[in-house]
Amino acid sequence: MIVQALTLTLRLALTVSAILLVVGVPVAHWLAYSQHRWKFFVEALVSLPIVLPPTVLGFYVLVALGPLSPVGRWYQRVSGYTLAFTFAGLVIGSVLYSLPFAVQPMTTSFASIDPKLAQASALLGASRWRTFWRILLPLGLHGVLTGFVLSFAHTLGEFGVVLMIGGNIPGVTRTISILIFDQVEALDYATANRTALLLLALCFALLAAIYGLRRRAVWNLWEWK
Repeated sequence: MIVQALTLTLRLALTVSAILLVVGVPVAHWLAYSQHRWKFFVEALVSLPIVLPPTVLGFYVLVALGPLSPVGRWYQRVSGYTLAFTFAGLVIGSVLYSLPFAVQPMTTSFASIDPKLAQASALLGASRWRTFWRILLPLGLHGVLTGFVLSFAHTLGEFGVVLMIGGNIPGVTRTISILIFDQVEALDYATANRTALLLLALCFALLAAIYGLRRRAVWNLWEWK
């Protein structure tokens, strides 16, 4: 049971962090360099899951994915299945819930790059696409990696959003955090302790990797100077 829940959780976290890597990089790039006057609305929208209770976010995502919503009806007509209480529904809710944890470190990393580098690249005839791939992305890579790992770790510990959208279906939507809740409800504290320690060790290893990458980046920058 623990292996099944852990495997499902790791699969969910990897899927969500991979999606956020693809989505988060262009969003973070736009937030770092855009001069649009209404940019603060996008910033507020991206950061909203940080302050919004997980049950509130989960409820509205559940309503949006349900069979009565346009999205839910379309998906059910195309696939024959509903999005609510499925792994696909968990992915959608987790992507929305972990979005700021991926985008914010990426945005900070891109914004810290000296704009003169991009200007010099443009003067040398490089396109914006080439400038991004050859200059901005390599220099902001530590922020991109931080966003990837943070979104992965954040998804590992999700509870409220996952429970609201996916319920508690073994092998389908029962993640490791929901399993711990079930074990505590059953008064099986010994098993809950072992499961919680496993999740604790995994999250600690991921956070240690983040700070290790940051320290290495700062050290390399100091040596370069």
